Amino acid sequence: MDYLNGLNEAQRTAVTAPPGPVLVLAGPGSGKTRVLTHRIVYLIQELNVSPWRILAVTFTNKAAKEMRHRVEQMMDGRLRGLMMGTFHSTCARILRRETDNLPYYDRDFVIFDTADQQQVVKQALKDLNLDDKKFPPRKMLNGIGSAKNEIITPDEYRATNYIATITQRVYEQYQKTLHANNAMDFDDLLMNVVLLFDERPDVLAKYQQQYQHILVDEFQDTNTAQYAMLKRLAAAHSNILVVGDSDQSVYRWRGADYRNINRFRESYPGAQQILLEQNYRSTQLILDASKAVIQHNHNRVHKDLFTDREGGELIVVREAYNDLEEADTVVNTIQSLLLDGHSPSDFAVMYRTNAQSRSLEEAFVRANMPYRLVGATQFYKRREVKDIIAYLRLAHNPLDSVSYGRIVNTPTRGIGAKTKENLAHWAASQGLTPVEAHMMLAVDPDVQHPFRGRAFNALSRFGALLDAWITLREQISVGELMDAILEQTGYREYIDDGTEEGNDRWANVMELRSVAAEDTGVSLSEFLEQVALVAEADNVDATVNATTLLTLHAAKGLEFPVVFITGLEDGILPHSRSFDDVESMAEERRLFYVGMTRAEDQLYLSHSFRRAVWGEPEVMTPSRFLNDIPFDLVDGVGTGKRRERTKKRASSWNWSSSSHAPARRVPPPPQKRMPTPQYLEETAAPPPPLTQSQFRTGQKVQHAKFGIGTVIESKLVGSDEEVTVAFPETGIKRLAASFAKLEKIND
Repeated sequence: MDYLNGLNEAQRTAVTAPPGPVLVLAGPGSGKTRVLTHRIVYLIQELNVSPWRILAVTFTNKAAKEMRHRVEQMMDGRLRGLMMGTFHSTCARILRRETDNLPYYDRDFVIFDTADQQQVVKQALKDLNLDDKKFPPRKMLNGIGSAKNEIITPDEYRATNYIATITQRVYEQYQKTLHANNAMDFDDLLMNVVLLFDERPDVLAKYQQQYQHILVDEFQDTNTAQYAMLKRLAAAHSNILVVGDSDQSVYRWRGADYRNINRFRESYPGAQQILLEQNYRSTQLILDASKAVIQHNHNRVHKDLFTDREGGELIVVREAYNDLEEADTVVNTIQSLLLDGHSPSDFAVMYRTNAQSRSLEEAFVRANMPYRLVGATQFYKRREVKDIIAYLRLAHNPLDSVSYGRIVNTPTRGIGAKTKENLAHWAASQGLTPVEAHMMLAVDPDVQHPFRGRAFNALSRFGALLDAWITLREQISVGELMDAILEQTGYREYIDDGTEEGNDRWANVMELRSVAAEDTGVSLSEFLEQVALVAEADNVDATVNATTLLTLHAAKGLEFPVVFITGLEDGILPHSRSFDDVESMAEERRLFYVGMTRAEDQLYLSHSFRRAVWGEPEVMTPSRFLNDIPFDLVDGVGTGKRRERTKKRASSWNWSSSSHAPARRVPPPPQKRMPTPQYLEETAAPPPPLTQSQFRTGQKVQHAKFGIGTVIESKLVGSDEEVTVAFPETGIKRLAASFAKLEKIND
């Protein structure tokens, strides 16, 4: 058992635990993937469990691929029959095997992504004569998803108010449309497996017999449907090992429930519980700060995280005047650290909401520094990529009306709205789907139809193409089918107009073609399933040498030598929506904890004095979470002291929210404690009104903290003078002359 030599005592205990229920509570960076992979090897080599009797599930394709790669390395080859993948991919495989036992679906069902789902909801609202402005599709879809996560079908949905009544009606119509399209959404994959197991005990018994050992990663992120599926599969043997950490549960908004950890204990009162507390990622100082933050949450299991990496760099807490200066400070700091030998990919800049990336992106562009933005328009959501996938989906499943609607006249082929409407009416009268109607016009010269001239030619030509692709789908590879579609539709001429944007679009199509070429043995059904289930975290390319910009939610499962967390202000983190809800506030704290524990060597935390909120500049309060970090772990003045320093003078601030905008007085809200900009000094009274500038461009000045610098710009702002100074050591600072006490040199 040489493969066990590299494990610590707690990891070895988890890996070699006897069969039965096992709960592993794994702190961040504690080697949970190592435990899961070694457990699989232990089951096969020491307990003689056949690989095909093991089911291992996680939340991202990236994690599943990493786990499989590690196991194959230790086992010197591919493991035939080992079921390892995400919850959704696992459920999709089960459902495809059991379509004979499913109403409404056949084996070729497609999986609708979020954009497709919204289209179906919009159609459902239209069918019900409901206003999509009054009942936004996204809100309706959230309500439907919540019901499915709780395994509530349209028939079982119980409305308690007017909105719920509308949601129930839309849900019912939405499901009818999915069934008509032979399609499932992501939540259906989970719910339908649970319903299948409940309705067909014989089917459940078959999978219980097959999967006699179950391993689950990121258990704290499971929802009701996922936990229900696991409980049913494990009911016959109870050989289930789950790895999780309630302190890292940050997906409550999409149904995740960390309380499933407590439910696991209740379901298996004799379960062995193991704590993984040794961290292999961060310095002890970062761990101590993180523990100090998370310990304020209740209903959690305490883990005393420790590491062999004693000490570490102090955590830097900075305050900027506004988000523009905050972004510039981040970029300046990264530039300085690059000179110390760091690589651009060593850095990650995290924030609470996607909107916060704008000022950061602009700062990176101004500095001509490379960056990658996680959570922007993802590859599989780009227009041209979705077009080609829609063609493939329609060839795979001719009932897919959403894909049909997308590409029937893309590229333009003379099938306009009126012709489509006429075709739909004629198809319905013949008992045909639109795709079948197209093919009928193409292959049956004797069929009676109302179309003439150009309309008939366009409809029949498209029908001939569809007929050919459907015939070819089982005979050629996915890549070859894609080549045929691209050539026969003239898609390149349509998308690549010779401009740089056109070239980029065609490059995206070719990138999709390369994805199809990576595994020539994958069927069309498997390929479409893979691209439908790609998660956001799977899009982080570790080979790109650039700084990563991403939300704290997207940071889960990642790690970086240097981490910046920006926008640490009350109302942003914690988010204003959490102020009146204890559970929401606890999750905001967990989100901050997750971000902190992504850092290996250095952690920078920043907040702004002012920030534009809903388009209006507001004076902000530093995040309450910053107060939980012990003062001796922080480089600089603590946030509590900075708050106290500004009580007397905060009302004198009259700068604009941006130095590029006209000045305007923004009085602070009443009874609100104001932070102190770190770069300002104490003063007894507001400065007197000025009639002319005291400083000029190019002038040398000295600051007590920042040293000697050069004035770049100076201008009067209300009753003060705003001076922009370049300091060789600390970068560009915008200072209030009345507070900064700048000393002129050689004036």
